[in-house]
Amino acid sequence: MTTLFISDLHLSLQRPEKIDLFKALLNGPARKAESLYILGDLFDEFWIGCDDQTPPNPEILTTLKDYSSCNDTKLYLMRGNRDFHLDNEFAEKTRCTLINDPTVITLAKEKVLIMHGDTLCTDDTQYQTWRVFITNLSIKKLFSIFPLSLRKKIAHRVRKTTVSISKNKSAEIIDVNQATVISTMIQHDVEILIHGHTHRKAIHNFDINGNQYKRIVLGDWYENDCVLIHDDAGFRFERVQNYINETC
Repeated sequence: MTTLFISDLHLSLQRPEKIDLFKALLNGPARKAESLYILGDLFDEFWIGCDDQTPPNPEILTTLKDYSSCNDTKLYLMRGNRDFHLDNEFAEKTRCTLINDPTVITLAKEKVLIMHGDTLCTDDTQYQTWRVFITNLSIKKLFSIFPLSLRKKIAHRVRKTTVSISKNKSAEIIDVNQATVISTMIQHDVEILIHGHTHRKAIHNFDINGNQYKRIVLGDWYENDCVLIHDDAGFRFERVQNYINETC
C-alpha cells in the first residue's frame, strides 16, 4: 500500500507550472495510492471562503473533487497557516476529509503523528499569539459572515503585514523548537513525526532515552517540489515529476 504526503504547495497563478504539476499528480499516480494527505498551505493566498472565485481557486477545487470522486481514493486535508478557514463547505465541495492538527495515523502498523508544523515553532512567540487569535472559533465565525469584499481586504492587509514581519525574523526563530518536538512526540506516544510549514525538507533521526525517533519535514513547492512516499520500502522523497514519470 502506498500513502502520499505533500504540503506547502502555495498554488498560485504566479506559478502555473505548479498547478499543472498538482493536477498531473492527482490525475496520475495519486489515484493508485491508498491515501493522499495534504498537510496545509495548499493555497498561496489566505483562504477566505468558497465564494471567493479568484483563480486558481475554482480549478483547484475541481481537481480535488475529481480525485476524491474516484473509487478507492482517500483525500485528507489539514489546515495550514494560509488556510485556517477551510470549513465544512470546502469539504463538501471537494469531498475531502478535513483532519485536525495534530492527528495520529497508522502506517504499516506503526503510529505516525502528522501536523502542519507551525505549532512546533514555539520560539516565534509573536506568531503563536497571532495563531491563537486567528483560530479562535468566535473570530472565525465573525470573519465568515463578513462580505467577500471585506474579507479580501482583510486578507490582503494581513498577508502584507505578515510578509513584512517575517523578513525581520531569524531563521532559528521561525524553525521548530526541538524541545517542543520531543515533548509533542512523547505526548502522542509516537516515534515518527511528519510535518511541513518550515519548507526545510529533511529526515531527522534522533535519540530520546535510548529510543530512535524520526522527524520528517516536507518540502515546499515554490522553486522545487516534492512528495513523500510511504510504501513497503519505507519512506522516501521524490520530485513530483520524477514520481509521475516512474509510475506512468
